[in-house]
Amino acid sequence: MTTLRYGIIGSGMMGLEHIENLSHTEGVEVTAIADPDPGSREFAGALVPDALHYTNHEALIADNVCDAVVVASPNFTHVDVLRDLLATDLHVLVEKPLCTTVDDCYTILELAEGRAAITWVGLEYRYMPPIARLIDEVAAGAVGVPKMISIREHRFPFLKKVGDWNRFSENTGGTLVEKCCHFFDLMVQIMPGRPARVMASGAQDVNHLDEVYDGRVPDILDNAFVIVDFDDGARGLLDLCMFAEATHNQEELCVVGPLGKVEALIPEDIVRIGRRSEHWIGGVNVHPVTNDEIPYEGHHSGSSWVEHQKFRDAVLGVAPAEVSLFDGLLSVAIGTAAHRSIDEGRPVELSEFLR
Repeated sequence: MTTLRYGIIGSGMMGLEHIENLSHTEGVEVTAIADPDPGSREFAGALVPDALHYTNHEALIADNVCDAVVVASPNFTHVDVLRDLLATDLHVLVEKPLCTTVDDCYTILELAEGRAAITWVGLEYRYMPPIARLIDEVAAGAVGVPKMISIREHRFPFLKKVGDWNRFSENTGGTLVEKCCHFFDLMVQIMPGRPARVMASGAQDVNHLDEVYDGRVPDILDNAFVIVDFDDGARGLLDLCMFAEATHNQEELCVVGPLGKVEALIPEDIVRIGRRSEHWIGGVNVHPVTNDEIPYEGHHSGSSWVEHQKFRDAVLGVAPAEVSLFDGLLSVAIGTAAHRSIDEGRPVELSEFLR
């Protein structure tokens, strides 16, 4: 197998997570790290001591020491970093969200048009083993045509990042973009219709209200309900709470159709399947779900490792790319529409954002 040389742009928490996953991936090596923060470069260098260090992504690109690049820099930097990367023949895996605004996402789609190299958005929750099983069961007809999908994430508050950039929506795109693009992507992947309308209620009620940065209090939402209507009459619900770490499962997904119901629970790592013709309340089938091939679980139940295997195979041309730039754009658009719905107190048509 050809050894692929990887560069990491942004070596904070997620950059380190990518380095760890790549260290468990055959046929790759991390040859370069770019980050303006010396402490972040030092942490990354401890994991890959032979990698070259750069203070900016432009120098990394200019030295031609990589075949592929992972962009794990702060959300608001993505559009400018990608402008430079897409002018090259480097393969790119960019962390979610693709960009912080829908307009910037469209700019990236336009710049990537006609490129032969892979450009992949890091929407790896698709590959968490219980979620992957749920997706397969629904696709195989376990519920019939899905009519409803609900996703609950009850978790801990946002962690601190270098420079505290993630405390302000202008930098992140807002919680429903920064955090929840994963869940909107799952809705789109699982449901057969196209998302058409978004209604949301949310607020910042608990977290970060006692923090002040340069005289400013953080403005990031910590809880919300988001309803997504699809053009075939189906609907989705996101239930997010970021002061709910006192919980059994962090993520709970449920898909219901005329034939039954499928649930995925994480980190309990089980899938429940109920069929209306043979099961009743409390008596459904329960399946423990794991993937013994995953050598490193990391922060996302092994899904980042699976993502890297698939990205590598796409780069090598032995498998198609599974996550597109438009997938990234659509997940940002739904989150942006949800924020507008909260701000303006009305349902928001996705046509207000999509071209």
